[in-house]
Amino acid sequence: MFLHTHPYQPFLFSEATKLIVGTLPPPRFTTGELKLEDVDFCYGSKNGMLWPILDKIFHLDLKFETTKFAIEQRKNFLLDQKIGVCDIVASAERTKIDASDLGMQNVQLRDMLFYLSEYPNVKTILFMGGNSKNGPEYFFRKLVKESNLELSVISDVVPRIHEFVHPSTKNSIRTVSLTAPSGAANRAIGSLADYKRLKKENPQFNTMDYRVMQYRPFFEM
Repeated sequence: MFLHTHPYQPFLFSEATKLIVGTLPPPRFTTGELKLEDVDFCYGSKNGMLWPILDKIFHLDLKFETTKFAIEQRKNFLLDQKIGVCDIVASAERTKIDASDLGMQNVQLRDMLFYLSEYPNVKTILFMGGNSKNGPEYFFRKLVKESNLELSVISDVVPRIHEFVHPSTKNSIRTVSLTAPSGAANRAIGSLADYKRLKKENPQFNTMDYRVMQYRPFFEM
């Protein structure tokens, strides 16, 4: 059994107003066996799409390499845009060593409500995936339910938006369930009526374009 622990502490600071929340990076980030184009930082997998999406939205000219410069580029962007990162899974066990959320067992969660009380300027949570089993929203809903809190529906159209009141800060915090920035979500995107319409209008339109379009308003606001 492989113990998949999160290799990074939450990237949090007092000015943060948005929070990116996912689950775990690929196991090689835990074991330190990074690939050449990996970046040793949150969402740094060469196969991940979050940083390429943000690169397109903000014209960052990011480097995709295992260097300190690439890490600093990402940290500076997050600080400048007041965006924190706090994945919800602290550790999980796996029988198969891969990055599948469904493959996680005996999952240990981070106390997201505690972090939100420590950083009260956060008003928006950006989930890197929806409410499918073992996704970030799925686990967050478990925490909310255990605390007897209620997620109110703001929009039930992808990306789904909910809102809740933090029990200690009394802040209204909005959650946005963005389509996961991973290849595994491409099939789900392809089945969406909105994507099919846009693809028909422009045959060059692809799943990356769709994510850029979806993510833009929530990262730019």
